Amino acid sequence: MPVSCFGRAIAVAILLFVVQPALRAQAEAGKVTVFAAASLKNALDDIGRAYKAAKGTQIVASYAASSALAKQIEQDAPADVFISADLDWMDYLDKRHFIKTDSRENLLGNRIVLIAPVDGGMAGELTLAPGAPLAAALAEGRLAMGDVAAVPAGKYGKAALEKLGLWDSVKDHIAQAESVRAALALVARGEAPLGIVYATDAAAEPSVKIVGTFPETSHPPIIYPAALIADSKNEEAPAFLAYLRSPEAVAAFRKQGFTVLP
Repeated sequence: MPVSCFGRAIAVAILLFVVQPALRAQAEAGKVTVFAAASLKNALDDIGRAYKAAKGTQIVASYAASSALAKQIEQDAPADVFISADLDWMDYLDKRHFIKTDSRENLLGNRIVLIAPVDGGMAGELTLAPGAPLAAALAEGRLAMGDVAAVPAGKYGKAALEKLGLWDSVKDHIAQAESVRAALALVARGEAPLGIVYATDAAAEPSVKIVGTFPETSHPPIIYPAALIADSKNEEAPAFLAYLRSPEAVAAFRKQGFTVLP
């Protein structure tokens, strides 16, 4: 390569090195990217619309199981804020320095419930206690749950079933889903006669009904922590995280059935 061409190539490379971060920052201006547990969709969509109307900043939310989102963040997915449905996946990122630890706070609480399809589902309710006839209620069907090894709702559900002595009777009849909303959909479509989801998910889906509520003492406390992503340079992200404590956001969370933690 002629010296003059080599020099131009070096100059272009230096220019890109200087300009690209500025272009990225410009692209990020006016929006905040939030990775949030699937169960937060209805509430966070409402909050995002309210925030854009009030602040002019667009909230771009990506919803999935907390486990999947944490793995994406670990692979450098471009997020500014993470809201997990349990402490474990936030701890996972915290230990690996993927979040700003001083921004982390416990935001919400929830409950897990047993659901059935509104049409053609089981009649009455099932008291979820030791000896409950859960396996009989399934008949030949399967119990829809989030992945019990990774998805928070699935982990909470398995813990509750084990605590109540019901796990062994149903463990071979589980339909494990990639997220709690996927488990909800299985029941809503009538593909599973029963499912375990959050109370907020049941409230958001008119095609299902709650037929049992798990005792809070049967599983670890359901806590949704929120935090800023460590490598986010988005100057608008801290303001949105703070907005999640605003009266408007609190009202949206409570409307969907979440408990807002102090």
